[in-house]
Amino acid sequence: MKEININKIYYVVVLCAIAVMIMGLFINNVRMDEFELDYVVHIILVVTLSMCLLLFPKVRTDSLRITITIVASVYFYALFFLYPETSSNFILLCFIPAFSILFFDSKLFYFSLSLNCAGIILLFGYIMIFDQGQQYPYIEEDLIGNVINFIASQIIVYFIFYLTNRRMIKQQLYYEQIQQSERLKTTGQLAAAVAHEIRNPLTVVKGFLQFFQQDTSFSADRKGHIALMIDELNTAEQVISQFLSVAKPEKEKATEKVDVKHVLQSVTDLLHSYGLLNDNQIQLKITDECYIAASNIEFKQLLINIIKNAIEASKTGDLVFVTASRENDKVVINVIDQGQGMSEEEIASLGTPFYSLKSKGTGLGMMICFNIVKKYKGRIDFQSSKGHGTTVTIRFPSIEYKSN
Repeated sequence: MKEININKIYYVVVLCAIAVMIMGLFINNVRMDEFELDYVVHIILVVTLSMCLLLFPKVRTDSLRITITIVASVYFYALFFLYPETSSNFILLCFIPAFSILFFDSKLFYFSLSLNCAGIILLFGYIMIFDQGQQYPYIEEDLIGNVINFIASQIIVYFIFYLTNRRMIKQQLYYEQIQQSERLKTTGQLAAAVAHEIRNPLTVVKGFLQFFQQDTSFSADRKGHIALMIDELNTAEQVISQFLSVAKPEKEKATEKVDVKHVLQSVTDLLHSYGLLNDNQIQLKITDECYIAASNIEFKQLLINIIKNAIEASKTGDLVFVTASRENDKVVINVIDQGQGMSEEEIASLGTPFYSLKSKGTGLGMMICFNIVKKYKGRIDFQSSKGHGTTVTIRFPSIEYKSN
């Protein structure tokens, strides 16, 4: 419905413009009685420009936009040369680039602006060398003043374009934010719908594992494996809660002192076997005692996602480097891979729901990582380029550890 209304407005405006051009052909036109070549050229240009304008809503192509811009420029310059006695035609030449603003295309605007500047230079050259004020005395007598007026008009047109284009960019950004908000809403609704069904089997499995853990017939090693499985089920439950927080953000939880070294060691040990599938090893280096205020489970989830992504992005046999250190009042964690890397556009899209560089990815894991970092007043940065790997830098406020 909205598109139909816009087309109606467009056609009303275009038909009014065509009516004005036709009136210029017949009302008090001294060339009409003679019907010479210049009048025929005028008719052809009016018909051509009218057809292009009427065709545009149905054929919105770049080539047609360029054609309309060029035909409109030729039309106004033709009026200037065909009717030298009409001094107002020069004003129309000054504002030709304003016509291209209607297409909201910056490249087309700069093309039109450059084309018009070149046309005016040739026009003034013709008047100075060949015409010498015979047909255009109002320009030749004050050539410098007319040049200044033309330059001023182009500055005004550019200022109008700049404000309009800036407004369009803001509207596009606002539209993208609305789309992302709708995706988040959809994600939350889906998470809320399936969370209960997922938690039920997890609860059953966890219950049986706790039962087996108390069975004296199991060896200490087996009980250690069962404890690890229970721990991972707790992590899975926490992940489900993170999905639910997309739909209904949780209140701030009480933070705890997290030993970064201990968590990093635990995560790298957990992902060691995963990396061996493609002969990838994780090299961990921690230079300082590092403690932050966060949720131990969420922090672990953050690191698992980031390091797992680094392993998956790496080539067979590559190392993944993980470092942690203190820099002033910050704990800085770097995860470095030597994989395929990312472009600036891909980096800018990270954290967006349903955007993923993996063939079967959903993008929700990275979105949760961003939420965890933001929740605990941290910062996450990506340095990457195609073919040169990626460095993920995570910073959290450091806290002093005081033993009891």
